[in-house]
Amino acid sequence: MTADTLPDAAADWAAYQGIPLVRTLAGAMLALDAQTGLDAFTLPYPPEAQRALDRTVLACLLREATSPASLTELVSWCKEVPLADWPVDLPADAIGPEDRLLDADSGRPTELCHEWAERTRDSALAFRDREIIHTALRLCRAFGEEEAYTAFRGLLVNRPVLTAPESFEVLNDLVLEPVHELIRRIYLPVPDSYRYDGEYVCCGRCLTLLTPVHGGEWWCERDRCRRQGPAPLGRRLRPEEMGEVHQVERPVRQFVTGPGRAEAALEKELTALGLAVRMWPGYDAYDLLVTFPNGHRWAIDVKDWANPLFLGRSARLVPKEPPYDEAFWVVPHHRVAARRDYVSVYERNRPSQARDLPLLTDTDLIRRARAQVRKHKGDIRA
Repeated sequence: MTADTLPDAAADWAAYQGIPLVRTLAGAMLALDAQTGLDAFTLPYPPEAQRALDRTVLACLLREATSPASLTELVSWCKEVPLADWPVDLPADAIGPEDRLLDADSGRPTELCHEWAERTRDSALAFRDREIIHTALRLCRAFGEEEAYTAFRGLLVNRPVLTAPESFEVLNDLVLEPVHELIRRIYLPVPDSYRYDGEYVCCGRCLTLLTPVHGGEWWCERDRCRRQGPAPLGRRLRPEEMGEVHQVERPVRQFVTGPGRAEAALEKELTALGLAVRMWPGYDAYDLLVTFPNGHRWAIDVKDWANPLFLGRSARLVPKEPPYDEAFWVVPHHRVAARRDYVSVYERNRPSQARDLPLLTDTDLIRRARAQVRKHKGDIRA
C-alpha cells in the first residue's frame, strides 16, 4: 500500500469536463457527511456543496438535461443514480456501470466517493493518508526503529478502534514510543452518529465501527464486507463502561486499514503454505516479502481500490530493495468480481514505465504460490 499518486492528471484529463465536476461532487458529499450528516442540512449550504450544485446545474444546462432543483435532490442523485447515467463528459474507463458516490442503503459516502475526492487531486498535493505514513516513517527512521514502524502499521490494520483503556495501553507501549504523538493525533473521538441504543458496534470482519441504519440494522463502510453479506456484529462498546471510544481517521481507514486487512489475509494464507512472510519490509518499501523454500522471493504490493483507472494511472515499479525475484501488485478478488473489466482497465491506463507490472487478484496469487510450492516439492522428489 505504498505511495499512490496520479501522474500528470491535469494534462491528459483537461479535455473532460466531468472530471472536475465529479471530484467536486465527491468532496461536497464528504463535507456534508462530516459537518451535518447527509440527512440533515439547511440553507445556507456549505461552500463545497453549493459549488457542487451550481456546477451540476450548469453541466445539465449545457447538455439540455434536467438538473437537480436543490441540494436535497442532488444528494438523492448521488445515492440513486449511477454516475454512468449523469449528463457529464468522462473518459471511457473512468466509471463502472453501477458506480455511485453515496451508498444506496445507508446514504453514506462510498469508497469510490473517497477515491474521487482524494485520488483525482493534483499529484503535487499531499494525500492525508500518505502524509501520516510518511510522518511515521520519518519518526521511526530517526529513532532507528523499523520494529516501531511495523508495530504502527499493525496497529492501524488490527486495532482501528480503541477504548480508553486500550488507548492508555498503546500510548504506554515502548515499541510504539516514536509515534505516540502521531497516534494521539489520528485516533479521533467517535461521533454519536455511530452510536445506537447506547453502544458502538465493531464489524466482526474489518474491525472498524459499523454505522446504525434504519430498522436497527448496521452498515459497514468497507465494500469487501458488504459483498460478503450483512456485517457480523463484533465488539460492543459502551462508553459508560469503557470510557471515550476513538477510531483512526477516515482517510487512514480507507487507504491503510482497508488494504491492510487484505495484506493480513494474504500473510495468513501464504504462511499456511509454509512460506516465510515479512510484512512491510525495508520501512514499507512494499507490503509483503515472501520467501519460498528454494530461496525464490516475491515482492507484493496490495492495492484495494474501487476504481481501476485510478489504480492504473498510479502504477509504478516496486522498489528494488529489499531484493526479490518477482514483483506483483495484488487487488482483492471482490474488486474484479464487482467490475469484470477491472484488470483490463488497469492495464490500459498504466504509464509506460510500469507496462510490465502485473496485477493479480489475491486468489490468483495464492494459486500461483501453491503451484510454486508443488513444483519445489516435485523438484526435491526428482
